[in-house]
Amino acid sequence: MGQKISPIGFRVGITEEWRSRWYAPKAAYSEFLGEDLKIRRLIERRLNNTAPFPGCAKVEIERTRNEVKLIIHTARPGLVIGPKGAEVDKLKEELENLIDRKVAVNIFEIKNPDLSAQLVAQSIAEQLKKRASFRRVMKQKCDAAIQAGAKGIKIISKGRLGGSEMARVETQKVGSIPLQTLQARVDYGYAIARTTYGTIGVRVWLYLGRYGEEMPEAELPSTGLVGQRRRRL
Repeated sequence: MGQKISPIGFRVGITEEWRSRWYAPKAAYSEFLGEDLKIRRLIERRLNNTAPFPGCAKVEIERTRNEVKLIIHTARPGLVIGPKGAEVDKLKEELENLIDRKVAVNIFEIKNPDLSAQLVAQSIAEQLKKRASFRRVMKQKCDAAIQAGAKGIKIISKGRLGGSEMARVETQKVGSIPLQTLQARVDYGYAIARTTYGTIGVRVWLYLGRYGEEMPEAELPSTGLVGQRRRRL
């Protein structure tokens, strides 16, 4: 079971908060859901697939009667905000044109990207695009996560690794990953490296301890923004 389901989806509603938090009448539900999907795709394209690659680990969406509020989790808030807030204003304008509603953007800083599975996966994918040695990159990320305070990490890369003719799977694991324990705080990330010789998928599982235990300082609580830098624009 632990290998067949996203650890985040497995825990949503039990120990993890929903990534979209709003209520809607039945007639408006599909419209709001479609808007959420458009917002996430736009942010993915702007922040993860376009230079200078600020990197977005997670987007949370909240709705009020008149406004859509976004909470963007990133390790490099300066690149997202831009000089004098120019970049985030441009992003906000694009989002408002896309969904035709008022949008508020909050930037949420991830102090240690080694404790975010999504950012670790994106970092590995970026290095694979630059033809770095996949084994060395994966080992470095495993060591960095453990040193940052993680209790376990597993990385799986699939595809034409190293440009080989036949696609294969490479796995590296350090520590424990209790995937079936709902009280275990397991973060999951997925990224794609589109190289000249084919597509390589990277999946990362990070075990950060049990819920309620003291977390590493840099780890983000999934509920609330206490103790973290937040900027409202």
